[in-house]
Amino acid sequence: MLNAFLSLPLSSNRSQQDLCLESTLRSLSLHDCQIEYHQLGWEVTQTLKANPLLPGVILMKQGQFTGMISRRRFLEYMSRPYGLELFSKRPIECLYRSAETETLILNGDTLIVAAARHSLQRAAELLYEPIVVEVAPQVYRLLDVHELLIAQSQIHELATELLTQLYTHLEAANQQLLRLATSDGLTGVANRHRFDSYLDSCWHQMQASNSALSLILCDVDFFKKYNDTYGHQAGDDTLRQVAGAIQQAVQRPEDLVARYGGEEFAVILPHTSLEGALQVAERIRLTVKALKIAHVCSEVSECITLSLGVATIFPSSNFLPAMLIAAADEKLYQAKQTGRDRSQGHLLRIPRDRSSVFAPSATS
Repeated sequence: MLNAFLSLPLSSNRSQQDLCLESTLRSLSLHDCQIEYHQLGWEVTQTLKANPLLPGVILMKQGQFTGMISRRRFLEYMSRPYGLELFSKRPIECLYRSAETETLILNGDTLIVAAARHSLQRAAELLYEPIVVEVAPQVYRLLDVHELLIAQSQIHELATELLTQLYTHLEAANQQLLRLATSDGLTGVANRHRFDSYLDSCWHQMQASNSALSLILCDVDFFKKYNDTYGHQAGDDTLRQVAGAIQQAVQRPEDLVARYGGEEFAVILPHTSLEGALQVAERIRLTVKALKIAHVCSEVSECITLSLGVATIFPSSNFLPAMLIAAADEKLYQAKQTGRDRSQGHLLRIPRDRSSVFAPSATS
């Protein structure tokens, strides 16, 4: 992914040419300003005057590179007392020998970011000196360091933009991976692993706040017969529709709908009393029934129905999450035994003799 970003150009409203992270010095404006070593100082003055953007001049002697004098250093020496008299009518060689400094020479294929680093590593008095760029053997150009640093700044901005895009893509990919890891592949609701972790998390939160935690277990009535009659493909389609209906009926963001296994679904309801959980269970039952999915082999209805078991608890050290699941499963079993297409529930209380933890049942 990152390699694809590296080739993206800067936006067209930038003052520089289109640049990318792999742009070299050849991408920048390089000045062709070679003069012969024997030319007089006043000729260099005229050259710089005629080209106000020229950062300096490159000195050549019989086709060979000899050195570089920057505009700043040239004008500094010419403006000194007796500077004009000393250097104006003499070969530029004289001024160069007086003003000679270390020259940074880089190949034209040097990356802009690397060139900027080399430039900034120079001594403080040399930071504003132009850079000599060798674009071909014995072919030299001058680069204004100001332009180099602007280009480096733009590339840094580009890199920041690309990293932001990369992190955004990575975050989206991570979220997608998280959804895949915690979602049921068939129905799209949470899977059993997500159910277990969320129940454990809610358990500790409700225990800390002394709040009620409710659980609903839902089972599709006579689903085996449905599969035998309509086929497993139809069964899968039905499970997807049932999961969607349950999700629609469970309205709070903090409530979790999960596929518990096979044709069973579970709903975790934090901060929910038994009465509130039974209301949600009834809403789920009616929403699924309203789908009117035909089930000719059902013994309780002409369409798909659910049986639901509901349990509520105030988590404490006297209980375990498994006890809440067992209680909801027992009530689901009772709902099936008493005619299906209904819900039953109860509230677990701290027992006196620990022989039972079940309070009187409630039925919808």
